[in-house]
Amino acid sequence: MESSPASSGLRDIAPALGALPLFPLPQTVLFPGCLLPLHVFEPRYVTMISEALETHRALAVVLITDAAHGADRPQIAPVAGAGVIVDHAELPGGRYNILLRGRARVRLDELPFVPPYRRAAAEILSVPAGVVPSGDISALVSTATSFASMVKGRDGAFDFRLPRDATPALIADLCAHHLVLDARERQAILETLEPAARVRRVAEALAVQRVALNPSRGEPN
Repeated sequence: MESSPASSGLRDIAPALGALPLFPLPQTVLFPGCLLPLHVFEPRYVTMISEALETHRALAVVLITDAAHGADRPQIAPVAGAGVIVDHAELPGGRYNILLRGRARVRLDELPFVPPYRRAAAEILSVPAGVVPSGDISALVSTATSFASMVKGRDGAFDFRLPRDATPALIADLCAHHLVLDARERQAILETLEPAARVRRVAEALAVQRVALNPSRGEPN
């Protein structure tokens, strides 16, 4: 399921794929088309960001699946979101605030460790062709809108809007990135390549969250 970076409009991350820097995080999953702000303070990752900014500006955000499996190099998921740094600010003490734009799903083949940070050979995973039933898209948008409204009722600063021209695959990714609460569920959605299956999975996850947030709206027993 590999896609050519040049032919698929991913020339910006292509130079990094042979040894893609890895940023393991315990609760964060990066989806293509989504923006992710990060505060970077740990010295090894400050070095990673500095080197990325001087070269290809690309890295993968990868979910830690077992933090107990080596505190320094924990177990990580085999699929990650690769992104590029689109904005950054260097802070006192050598820290960074960065803004990543997700560009692709990638399968990782981790390389031998070269301090101070981990790297992997990355294979871009393409999205299979297929039609997503309009009813499934409508169900996802309706569920996402309802859940987002409930969140906004508890946090007036929260705002979630879908772009008008978004594809079904992007709609699912945006909803997962911004609205799905459980990191392992977001990871499972990231690994769901077929758009129709992804749309259904996100809609189901948000429906469960909506009932959990407001049990009075759940189905009667």
